[in-house]
Amino acid sequence: RCYNYRGIGHYARNCTARPRRRDAAYLQTQLLIAQKEEARIQLQAEEYDLIAAASDLDEIEEVNANCILMANLQQASSSVLRLTALPSMIQTNQL
Repeated sequence: RCYNYRGIGHYARNCTARPRRRDAAYLQTQLLIAQKEEARIQLQAEEYDLIAAASDLDEIEEVNANCILMANLQQASSSVLRLTALPSMIQTNQL
């Protein structure tokens, strides 16, 4: 069973569909898997696939967050440069 789109026929690692969003059912499944791991119960192959897909999604979200942060920092630094140059331009009447 594919956990990406809840279909039967292949495993999540072979799925070409986008991973699904983290809804309540997804979080419940993750909780059950974590409880099984903690109790040292042998996981099924599909559960290992779900763990791998979740970690891939976490990495993608982390990269996206880092890109947004970098863009915001670049925008903020260019704004600061403009504001620090403004007083010297006013003094020399370059405006």
